[in-house]
Amino acid sequence: MPEADGVDEEEEMPLSLRLSIADTLTLGNATCGFMAVYFTTTGILIPHLTGSDDSAGMARHSAATAVILMLCAAVFDLFDGLVARKLRSSPMGAELDNLSDLISFGLAPAYFVLVYGMVADDAHQRVAALGAIVVLLAVVLRLARFSCVTLKDGMFQGMPSPFGALTVVSIVLLELPFVATLLAIIGTAWLMVSRVEYPKPRGRLAVAMLSWIVLSMGLLAAWAFDAPSGQLLLQTGCALQLVMAAVIPLFATARRVNNFRDNRREARAAQLP
Repeated sequence: MPEADGVDEEEEMPLSLRLSIADTLTLGNATCGFMAVYFTTTGILIPHLTGSDDSAGMARHSAATAVILMLCAAVFDLFDGLVARKLRSSPMGAELDNLSDLISFGLAPAYFVLVYGMVADDAHQRVAALGAIVVLLAVVLRLARFSCVTLKDGMFQGMPSPFGALTVVSIVLLELPFVATLLAIIGTAWLMVSRVEYPKPRGRLAVAMLSWIVLSMGLLAAWAFDAPSGQLLLQTGCALQLVMAAVIPLFATARRVNNFRDNRREARAAQLP
């Protein structure tokens, strides 16, 4: 028996359980996503179901807190990649990143949409649940494809899940008519699983993205504390988020068309004597 135990110990090759700095940031991402679900439940859904007298104020504060937590998750997601490239990442790094993204940018925004369908006056709960499922499955498919497909350096295929999650919650916070909200959410989910190319946030683009996240947090805080013109500022920020979500695919499509035309011209020039 002792000899058999020795053989088993030699054959067993466990993965290292040491967490790198990048992995710690990734776990912060997952924590923020879970807490976003918590605040959406305790501050929006439960007061609505129990008929709390101050449900409107609690809903505004909790919605802002939940979205700010998703923004914090996006910051963690941005920095864990930068730190992993500069320092090191553990063998679990890629798996931890996908699982954390699923919580923060899949489950949290999908649950936000689901609760919106339960508390909004003109919403339809079952239809909103269908929209939430579409968002969740889009993120699942996107993350699975990201793990399997090798793309050229510096580009994503499909809208990145953090950008998609922030676009989804921006659509909800705009308080558009229910049909328009649902169609915009489904369109965002489609962009996440599409083949449209998006640049990776590196260098100046990473700084611009971080600045936009900080600005969005400020707009949400102003709205939550009922600052003067806070509602208008929030709607302006949400509208800008939607404009960026729509414009980036247009630029990407135009670039692909121009590249295709250039390649055809080069091919024709090469065929000429």
